Amino acid sequence: MDRASFASDPDRTRGRLVAEEESSFRSCFQRDRDRIIHASAFRRLKHKTQVFVEHEGDSYRTRLTHSIEVAQVARTIAGALGLNPELTEAVALAHDLGHTPFGHTGEDALHALMKPYGGFDHNAQAIRIVTKLERHYAEFDGCNLTWECLEGIAKHNGPVEGDLPWALAECDQEFDLELHTHASAEAQVAALSDDIAYNNHDLLDGLRAGLFTDDDLQDLPIVGVCYAEVDARYPGLDSYRRRHEALRRVFGVMVADVINTSNDLIAVSGAQSVEEIRHLGYPVIQFSDEVWAQLREIRSFLFTRMYRAPRVMSVRAEVAKIVEDLFPIYMNDPRQMPVRWHEDIEAARDDTALARIVSDYIAGMTDRFALQDHARLTG
Repeated sequence: MDRASFASDPDRTRGRLVAEEESSFRSCFQRDRDRIIHASAFRRLKHKTQVFVEHEGDSYRTRLTHSIEVAQVARTIAGALGLNPELTEAVALAHDLGHTPFGHTGEDALHALMKPYGGFDHNAQAIRIVTKLERHYAEFDGCNLTWECLEGIAKHNGPVEGDLPWALAECDQEFDLELHTHASAEAQVAALSDDIAYNNHDLLDGLRAGLFTDDDLQDLPIVGVCYAEVDARYPGLDSYRRRHEALRRVFGVMVADVINTSNDLIAVSGAQSVEEIRHLGYPVIQFSDEVWAQLREIRSFLFTRMYRAPRVMSVRAEVAKIVEDLFPIYMNDPRQMPVRWHEDIEAARDDTALARIVSDYIAGMTDRFALQDHARLTG
């Protein structure tokens, strides 16, 4: 379909920090997406926790499969709204690059350890990865992404104001991302696609883990109605197919609601350009009030029955201890880190600089590697 006037236009990009000759057969946003896919940090997401630690089962979502699902939803919504699908996909694929091993548990542990040195934030770490830590290219550190892609990664959840995470502040000094404004509609789509993906797949993973049953979902808004639709259309369907048929309908309800609501919001706003979208003062990609209230109820259920389930909390305590043990070991003896990190270690001016290098290293670990390294260093 034709692109909307408020879509991001690759021919009008604000460019890259290091000027490059552009491709004759890929747009700048396509190249951004491809560089993210080929990044080492992206590959490592396959062994990073979404909710369940990798060794708990090989059918649960990881950060990689979650990111792919987010990108699929994002492309669908972007296409329906006339937005740029490649920029939307790039932001969606990159949104979790900065996550530590063991998901939010690892992030919480690393943030506590890093408080004396500026803290840790996974969103800011994603920016650090694509601007500093990926070192594959001859002419620059990072991936040299376009301004629009960096903006989307930094601001897909909305303006970033107040005390900035140090990693984000460092990037913003080099490449002003206008953090006080909203991001493009493409980045806003990536943010809501994240909500859609995890609200849906966490229900499925929780069922698979036995933390709750299909019957427990019957009273949840949206979900219960979808189960009833499947039962009416396919009476006697086996439980596995019934579950998948119901939850794919839940997906459809959320996606359709975002498309319809956002179309209306954009029309009412009168925005005719991506700059006008940025400066409206509110996001134009939203759920309806009704569905948003229903999703809060679903999230409340997941928080109680899944994210804070005794079994999950027990594993959280164990893996937090892994991060808590590793950090002081590397601070006291940073040469335990691989040789390629030694040049950075030697250049560290003080404990803060060293802590940030150690934080970069630990944050980049997969669940598997963190467990192996902890065993090696602690016996």
